[in-house]
Amino acid sequence: MSCGRCEFGNAIDMDGNWWDRSYLRVQEIYQSIRIVEQALDQLPEGEVVSSLGRRLIRPPAGEVYVRAENPRGEIGVYLISDGTDKPHRIKVRPPSFCNLSALRHMMKDAWIADSVIILGALDIVLGEVDR
Repeated sequence: MSCGRCEFGNAIDMDGNWWDRSYLRVQEIYQSIRIVEQALDQLPEGEVVSSLGRRLIRPPAGEVYVRAENPRGEIGVYLISDGTDKPHRIKVRPPSFCNLSALRHMMKDAWIADSVIILGALDIVLGEVDR
């Protein structure tokens, strides 16, 4: 059993069940609010200038795989370019598909009524999974 810290710095026991994951998500929201407030405090005074217009990207011909950290896990993009502004082939590997594979193990010895809560605690985007 691991031990975490709640918003007020108190130690809490974390078993990794749906309640712990949901509680952790709420704590992440509080932390995100603090980060946004800090960013707003450091925002300089003055006019906001925005750039209008469309920007076309023309990657050189070839293929590349890029991965990046996403709030829900690692996202990967495989791109084959022919040198134009439209890719020849693009494949996106979203994190929610991999996260959903853990549902089978989480549902072991659980009630059917708990399935909605367990699925919600995974915080997946079903549009990423069903493509």
